[in-house]
Amino acid sequence: MDVSYLLRDLGGIARRSALLRVVDRAQLERALAGGLVVRDGRGLYALPGADEVRRVAARLGGVLCLTSAALQHGWAVKTAPDRPHVLVSRGRKLPPGARALAHVHVGDPAACRVRDGVTDPALTLEHCLRQLPYDEALAVADSALRAGAGRQLLDELAERARGPGSPQIRRVCENADARADNPFESALRAVAHDVPGLHVVPQTVITDGTFTVRPDLVDQQLLVVLEADSFAWHGKRSALAADARRYNELVIRGWIVLRFSYEDVMFHADEVRRVLLAVVALAELLREVGSGGRRAA
Repeated sequence: MDVSYLLRDLGGIARRSALLRVVDRAQLERALAGGLVVRDGRGLYALPGADEVRRVAARLGGVLCLTSAALQHGWAVKTAPDRPHVLVSRGRKLPPGARALAHVHVGDPAACRVRDGVTDPALTLEHCLRQLPYDEALAVADSALRAGAGRQLLDELAERARGPGSPQIRRVCENADARADNPFESALRAVAHDVPGLHVVPQTVITDGTFTVRPDLVDQQLLVVLEADSFAWHGKRSALAADARRYNELVIRGWIVLRFSYEDVMFHADEVRRVLLAVVALAELLREVGSGGRRAA
């Protein structure tokens, strides 16, 4: 298993315990020794380059913002930026090739809340929720909650939101959920939010007698389960076999189980949405047929 590939699936940053669910300690230590991953003082493992993005921001006379700032705060993101996001002062003269080094955003860093060259957590959340696409914004908000940012921070952000992007800020704040396991799952939930009649909740426990399972996303009313299935999590045959058994157990208990690949969720959201629209229609039809059968009996 490629540890750097696994870290990508986890949003670019993860705790040791999350990585060791898939790889063993020897694999993780080899990746660390080889420079494929780095470890910071908070006990988090990340893709390399964290120090370099700070140097780029300093060279441009700006501060890290958006997803680059989110990663610095220890929050996972849907897509790690190919170049750092840097906020610079309006009118600042940039060195040649600056835009090849960074995604440059123009504003007033001096008026921003900044810590060690990075926009502070509250401002980073506001920027991300206001400016990013909905799925990316939801992934950041979920990650921030998992990392301990606190629901109060989101509530305050939603309450004071004004101007362009404020409807999305309020929508993300309302739907953000610390139970979401990773950005892959957050992105799948974001697609589901745009499907009428589908109301999924992350990491909901389903119990039936001695059978207990906790799928990624569950709609209790429609009896629909959505699984964000990454190859990385099936690095061992035992993991694949265990998932196959639990999916089968759900189906024979009347659940519809859909499995979505990382590539489809991240890069082909329209196809995922098409399937979800179809499954809502199917689930509603099955529910009508079932209720009709009970009345006839």
